[in-house]
Amino acid sequence: MTVGGVSALLLQMLHPAALTGVWEHSRFRDDMQGRLRRTARFIAVTTYAGRTEAEAAIARVRDIHERVRGTLADGSSYAASDPRLLAWIHVCEATSFLDAWIAFAEPTMTIADQDRYFAQIGTVARRLGAEPVPQTRTEAKQLLASFRPELRADARTREVARLIMSQPAPSLAMAPAQSVVMRAAVTLLPRWARRMHGYRNGLLPDIAARSGAYALAETLRWAFRAPVAS
Repeated sequence: MTVGGVSALLLQMLHPAALTGVWEHSRFRDDMQGRLRRTARFIAVTTYAGRTEAEAAIARVRDIHERVRGTLADGSSYAASDPRLLAWIHVCEATSFLDAWIAFAEPTMTIADQDRYFAQIGTVARRLGAEPVPQTRTEAKQLLASFRPELRADARTREVARLIMSQPAPSLAMAPAQSVVMRAAVTLLPRWARRMHGYRNGLLPDIAARSGAYALAETLRWAFRAPVAS
């Protein structure tokens, strides 16, 4: 989830409206960890909590979105409640989380199961007001491709990416693991997105980053399976 989340953020910020909304209506530069924790909590609640709690979380986010609006550099207006913009945020998130799961947990996941994931996770996106919402892996790929003419990378994009990628680890002991997570997140990005961010494509660095993340994931899975000594 962490690797996929970072990858999703790097992808989402390539849309000018998504980036501007966060830049102008968020304290992320002063509280990046808090912003990430709140996003992770929303995903956890809408995935695992009861319906009442999940619907309350969705209502809170919709209320926030209604107050986030402004003007882009080209003079056009934007609103966080715009269904198409919400669709962009959703497809980046859903694709990134799924790709992280496949890369580091279930490499043989079938297309049928992937389609089932998109159909299920789309429920929350529709409740938030997103439209269109992909129901299959193929539809998600097509939606991502349809946004490409709208995407941009500039100095502000690079600044936000730098803030995300340079977040200090919670402790010195966690620094190596966090470095692995960040490098693995970049490998999940489509090649065109990597180029827009200025990240170099390379087979050997990708293999090294993904191998490190897979080993980390396996270690965590082992730790949670290991019996606790009495």
